[in-house]
Amino acid sequence: MQIQVLKSKIHRVKITQAELNYVGSITIDKDLMDAANLIENEKVQIVNVNNGERLETYVITGERGSGQVCLNGPAARKAQVGDVVIIISYAGMEMEEAKNHKPVLIFPDDRNKII
Repeated sequence: MQIQVLKSKIHRVKITQAELNYVGSITIDKDLMDAANLIENEKVQIVNVNNGERLETYVITGERGSGQVCLNGPAARKAQVGDVVIIISYAGMEMEEAKNHKPVLIFPDDRNKII
């Protein structure tokens, strides 16, 4: 039996942009993606600390070193620029593997840079 466990978390980054007229997704600075072990097109959950909204979408690679965290398409209505969000990914694992799994957790600074 597989269970879903926390794979990666980018804890408390700020939304830098919201683009309503876009196909959809979240664009994330490549440095943040690498640090959190996220890949392009990976499914993520976005939790908005400011308003309690939760949504699922997929990752698009943003410019490295930009600090960019941009909600695109309909998701842009779920946050405002400056809102603080948590970006979470999960992985399916067998129970025994999950017992030893260590998720990747990153805690960027207030400019969305790796500390």
